[in-house]
Amino acid sequence: MVFQGNSALTLDAKGRMTIPARYRDALMESANGALTITRNFDGGLLIYPRHEWEEKREAIMKLPMSARHVQRMLLGNAQDVDIDSAGRVLIAPELRNAAAMVKEVVLVGMGRHFDLWDAQLFAQMQAEDMAKGLPESLDDFSL
Repeated sequence: MVFQGNSALTLDAKGRMTIPARYRDALMESANGALTITRNFDGGLLIYPRHEWEEKREAIMKLPMSARHVQRMLLGNAQDVDIDSAGRVLIAPELRNAAAMVKEVVLVGMGRHFDLWDAQLFAQMQAEDMAKGLPESLDDFSL
């Protein structure tokens, strides 16, 4: 399963987010609705189907001691959640606070996982990315 596109969503008063229907059925079928949410280094959150996270977690655990900060960030903040009967997941208060999420968020399909961003921060980041253009390392990449 490959996730792509983005969805503007709203967190409810308890910090729950509804998984868009276009992803929900596939996540229920392929992952039994089991997800893992953790922090990312760029200010957003990462959301993985649990089986994808388990593979990533193994790789993170094998990192050298010089990467302990990476392990602390990714493993130390990981929270397992399940899609509830209403199609929602709870974003823990610690994760919401770390990512400055209050109400409006954007769920971004990134292939095998999702990024979750505060909507205002996501819009600002996209504007900055557009101004930068493609990095030199992609000079040979054709769109």
